[in-house]
Amino acid sequence: MRIVIAEDAALFREGLARLLEDAGHEICGMAKDANEFVALVHRRRPDLVVVDIEMPPHEGDDGARAARSLREDFPDLAVLLLSAHVETRHSIDLIKSGRFGYLLKDRVLDVDDFLDAVRRVGAGGSALDPEVVAQLIGPRQTDDPLAALTPREIEVLSLMAEGRTNRGIAKRLWLTERTVETHVANILAKLGVSAGEEDNRRVLAVLAYLGARSDA
Repeated sequence: MRIVIAEDAALFREGLARLLEDAGHEICGMAKDANEFVALVHRRRPDLVVVDIEMPPHEGDDGARAARSLREDFPDLAVLLLSAHVETRHSIDLIKSGRFGYLLKDRVLDVDDFLDAVRRVGAGGSALDPEVVAQLIGPRQTDDPLAALTPREIEVLSLMAEGRTNRGIAKRLWLTERTVETHVANILAKLGVSAGEEDNRRVLAVLAYLGARSDA
């Protein structure tokens, strides 16, 4: 994949570039602030961007806002946000549109997981850090449809939200794929969400529901 990296910390930026190049990807540009990042994407038209949420010039959520704006201009652009802490304000709309990942920076230290997230997002899927998923799901109220889910279904939903396939969920929870399929069907029925034909569409539908609830 052709990738643009937007990260203001030079050592971390260069480390990401080396890691991705070693994995066979092409780094077609690197930016140290949000303005440079936007201009670079318009010039180079990458397949995927890896973006730090907090960047100059304002040291706020400039990276996330730039990514959200670029997604409006380039709907097929895959976006992987990185952050030192969980911040979901701008991620909900990006989650709904797919081709989106959100990892805490500590997760990059696990090289295999990070490269797997890059692959999934670049292929049109999702890759969410477990802590981000926990923030999206949040505490359940008695009138919340999530309250109808069993503890096991909540576990399955969380792994779905991370972008895991049924096989991946089965391995993580030591279940058969058939059992996971049953849990997924029950979850979607209880949430009133249509599964669609692909796992990715199903995951995005669930995340869209959770995102809509978090804005309420």
